[in-house]
Amino acid sequence: MCRHLAYLGPPVTLASLVLEPKHGLLHQSYAPADMRGGGTVNADGFGAGWYPERGAPAARYRSASPIWSDTAFASLAGATRSGAVLAAVRSATTGMPVTAEAAAPFTEGRWLFSHNGVVRGWPASVATLAAQLPVTDLLTLDAPTDAALLWALVRHRLRAGAAPGSALGEVLHAVAAAAPDSRLNLLLTDGDTIWATAWDHALSVHVTDDVAFVASEPIDPHWRWTPVPDRHLVVARPGRHSITPLGTPLTTSGNS
Repeated sequence: MCRHLAYLGPPVTLASLVLEPKHGLLHQSYAPADMRGGGTVNADGFGAGWYPERGAPAARYRSASPIWSDTAFASLAGATRSGAVLAAVRSATTGMPVTAEAAAPFTEGRWLFSHNGVVRGWPASVATLAAQLPVTDLLTLDAPTDAALLWALVRHRLRAGAAPGSALGEVLHAVAAAAPDSRLNLLLTDGDTIWATAWDHALSVHVTDDVAFVASEPIDPHWRWTPVPDRHLVVARPGRHSITPLGTPLTTSGNS
């Protein structure tokens, strides 16, 4: 399993979101609170994506090293500010490669994406779903991992004009049907809104008038976090958020 977070709000340093909080991703990399049997540490790489300015394509840093050992990222994180960030630390599923390219976030244009969980029976269980993608997409996967394939499936729907919440929901239901007992916490942002699913793993949301946070685990015990119920979609932006059961039909247009 992995741990991830997304933030929208006033520009802050990456370090203040990822490295400095009492239970930020740095702490979660070696002392996670709720892995639910999916490993004990998140030491198989990490990544952070951010927007240099609003409306610009996302920038990204990824590494195969544990986040606590990457001094280059520590320097970058202290000097880089953004009002929209998605970051993750990775615990690789047995048999999957430990490379920088296998670490979230995955990106294209304004999109940043992460997966916390596991696709059961990989890769045979989802071979039929993978075959529905353009061959070029399969040949250019970031890595031969379940997370990279999930991103390709979501991205394919986004390119076709699906609303972000619908794209996540469609992929989640298709994968859950093909690979029962999978854990499918998906996290997506375009720098203005956060979409995330809770599917057999922990997720929390914290929203005020100024900021929106979605995270696998609360990074600050003093903030008011709302646990996202299992099998629900959360849509968050500063000032408002919604939590919707994933069992209900999702629209194919709009922003929800």
